[in-house]
Amino acid sequence: MDDYRALADAVAADIAAGRLAPGQRLPPQRAFARRRGIAASTAGRVYGELVRRGLVVGEVGRGTFVRAAPREPGARALAEPATTAPVNLELNYPTAPGQSGLLAPALAPLLRPDALGDALRPAAATGTGPAREAAAALLGCPDPGRVLFTGNARQAIAAALASLVRPGGRVGVEELTYPLVKEIAARLGITLVPLATDEDGLRPESLLDAHRGAPLSALYVQPTLHNPTSVTMSERRRAEVARAVTGLGLPVVEDRIWSFLRPEPPLAVHAPHLTHVVDGLSKRVAPGLTVGFLVVPPRRVDAVAEAIRSGGWSAGRFALEAAAGWIGDGTVRRLVAAKRADAARRQRIVGRWLGAFAVRGDPRAYYAWWQLPAPWRADTFTAAAAAHGIAVTPGTAFGVGAYRTPDAVRLGLGSVAEVELERAVRVLADVAGWGGVGR
Repeated sequence: MDDYRALADAVAADIAAGRLAPGQRLPPQRAFARRRGIAASTAGRVYGELVRRGLVVGEVGRGTFVRAAPREPGARALAEPATTAPVNLELNYPTAPGQSGLLAPALAPLLRPDALGDALRPAAATGTGPAREAAAALLGCPDPGRVLFTGNARQAIAAALASLVRPGGRVGVEELTYPLVKEIAARLGITLVPLATDEDGLRPESLLDAHRGAPLSALYVQPTLHNPTSVTMSERRRAEVARAVTGLGLPVVEDRIWSFLRPEPPLAVHAPHLTHVVDGLSKRVAPGLTVGFLVVPPRRVDAVAEAIRSGGWSAGRFALEAAAGWIGDGTVRRLVAAKRADAARRQRIVGRWLGAFAVRGDPRAYYAWWQLPAPWRADTFTAAAAAHGIAVTPGTAFGVGAYRTPDAVRLGLGSVAEVELERAVRVLADVAGWGGVGR
């Protein structure tokens, strides 16, 4: 029967006419069924049809909300067609001016036939002597023998967790975390446990409480420029977290992929025998030819190297040779300096146009965390931004488990030209203001 489609048409008409506003919650399905004199199963089909049409979104435990609304006379349309190519503020791979010119010289020696033959051979997790020395110098590691290599930093995270946690194990993470860690955990059969945070980062008492509830196998944490909030732990908080993991004997995977923008002593300084430090070149240099680094406790080198080998996560030798060259000739240092200045400029753009909103962004970070004004919800705002040709990441992408994610979006600032970024944040400011809050 098509009765449910007729009912869906009626609700769609209310949305089109503005009688149901973006972000407005629809009644529970049972209440909708009672009001319309229909079966609960029919109400479920109506809501399913509205979801299929992209007009509403359902959130487990929270309800069903209007996702979009058409133009009203004289008003800005939520679903106004984009007039320019999409601007992607989801991706975040910064590029420094003249970057290719800086990178090319170190590659030239590798292209000689005699050198290229060696560079195309497989590499072990332990890399090569020059690569270990270069990486240790870059990362401030006093013992090059503790440095291992993967194809990228995501693989380094996977290898560290695979070496530490058996399928079914529990890993503590900040309640908002790097989305790919959730994918890695799912593939490894690991359960992520959200841990409470505050303005100073991970709260040690939350870690202790979670471990008492059911033992954790490891902790994954981002102490410097946490993604997505850009929070950086104070030295005091790092020491407190280190005391907690030391008391528990709990291994740590410390993600420092963005730390080049804000040099801070790693958590590993306080707990060197437990901490596995993850870093890489994708953000410092470029995503296309990259290397992941793992600095591991001395007794863990063999176990983590075996996890890298068995997972197929080893770095290519060509990439290792290129990385050693870029580190050794100062190219990485120059790129880091350029990207620090670039990130600061982009944060000033965000402050100029979104300063009246609740936006968190370290002036050294390449992303900003925007807690949206009422009545916006993360999903409806993401849809509105997409309708204007701008891709942003809803806060739900970072939430773990049953944690109730705030209505927020992350803006990645590094993958578009500055002029595009400025245009995009101006549009987003207008969209947010149209949603009910002026600038």
